[in-house]
Amino acid sequence: MNMIKVNLDTWLQLLGMIGVLSGLVFVGLELQQSQRIAIAEQQQAMAAASMSLLNSFIESGIDHQSVMWEENFDYDYSEAEIAFRNNHHSVWYVYENDFYQYTQRLMDESTWLAKLAGIERIYNMCSGREIYNRRAPIFSEEFRAIIESLPDKCR
Repeated sequence: MNMIKVNLDTWLQLLGMIGVLSGLVFVGLELQQSQRIAIAEQQQAMAAASMSLLNSFIESGIDHQSVMWEENFDYDYSEAEIAFRNNHHSVWYVYENDFYQYTQRLMDESTWLAKLAGIERIYNMCSGREIYNRRAPIFSEEFRAIIESLPDKCR
């Protein structure tokens, strides 16, 4: 009788320890997810700040590419060309952020595939390739690898 009680106490202690360990694992996973979300929010905030800067160029009718990337203050582009070039920059900001969200598992696969189709489309707008080429060195290697694995219709 005493032997059974000890075994029952041991089993209850073991189950209690398993419960505590399971709780700790759950809390650890929650903390990891919270950290991932916080970093993604920082990435989102940086993209928003970049878009805000770009919007000031758009509102002023100034070519962002020429001024910020080429230090060319004497460019000769039409309003439509400037709008196209500035829009190209804004789309790359969005797609770069989308890629980060996807890699952090904060975007589902079907949404990412739709974004990837958009990335392929803008990558293959040959008149905007110069903008991609200037921006590519500041993209993550992983993002560049995805883009440059797409069919290239501008070669």
